[in-house]
Amino acid sequence: MRVRAGLACSILGLALAACAPPAPEPVAAFELDCAQGFDAIRAAILARPGLTPAPDAPGEPYEIFNEESGRASYILTRPEAPAHPAVFIQTATRRDGERVMEHEGCAFGNAAEYDQLLAYWESLAAAR
Repeated sequence: MRVRAGLACSILGLALAACAPPAPEPVAAFELDCAQGFDAIRAAILARPGLTPAPDAPGEPYEIFNEESGRASYILTRPEAPAHPAVFIQTATRRDGERVMEHEGCAFGNAAEYDQLLAYWESLAAAR
């Protein structure tokens, strides 16, 4: 009788597993191509699955979107930003056993203003 109960539980478990929805496919890392231009990059970022906007910070001239995985954040300047148009990606990685944030971006406007914006974000990341 015990064998039948065990067999029944095994069959039930397999049947339930077969009905479970498949695990979602992992989202590939975003490939930043500055040649596409700001608007196309912004559209591609916003089309990514599992992206959530960060809460608006009053007075800040950029918008931020975070991947559900926590792997990357996307920072897009707004028209009032001195560095506009610009975009950069902040990616969490490990270096020498420590979590660090790496930045990669594209400046389509004033390069000096972009450098200042990037330095600001890098200083925020270093302070964490």
